[in-house]
Amino acid sequence: MTTFIALLRGINVGGHRKILMADLCAVCAELGFRDVQSYIQSGNLVFAAAGKAPGVAAKLEQALEQRFGFEVDTIVRTAAEWPRYVEDNPLAKAADKAPNAVMLALAKQPPLASAVSALRARATAGERIEAAGDAIWIHFAGGVANSKLSPSAVDRLVGSPTTMRNWRTVLKLAEMVAAAAGSKRSAH
Repeated sequence: MTTFIALLRGINVGGHRKILMADLCAVCAELGFRDVQSYIQSGNLVFAAAGKAPGVAAKLEQALEQRFGFEVDTIVRTAAEWPRYVEDNPLAKAADKAPNAVMLALAKQPPLASAVSALRARATAGERIEAAGDAIWIHFAGGVANSKLSPSAVDRLVGSPTTMRNWRTVLKLAEMVAAAAGSKRSAH
């Protein structure tokens, strides 16, 4: 069993595509995932499962569509990958000052080589955009609501479905992963 983080895209936004976290955790349990935890209502999960990230994502997406009747793009990373996002944040100073305005963007597929330059060309509200590994970081200095970097524009420019989490959520998921690892060690 590997510990994973799953980020569900576009659920519980503006009263649309509603999924209760208890129902989401129940779907995960039905799939055989263990130690399932959710964080806030926007679809952040930490759990243990057999397999590799792409297969786990596909399995979860299929189950969600069957249960709730709509597609939910799901980006999955291993717990072992997550600390790198925290350590490699190229916008760490901005994140310390405005943690809700700095976003980690992760895509289902590796971002196109042109993604950062294309996003920078589209930025109009003082956004700062940097890449680190498979992550794209965006500082929405003028606020997300004022940006022209809409989810559909980001998907198109990155080259695959993408979801974003603010710095506070990135750190909380790191804490959850560390706690899950600690409880596994103490159980042995």
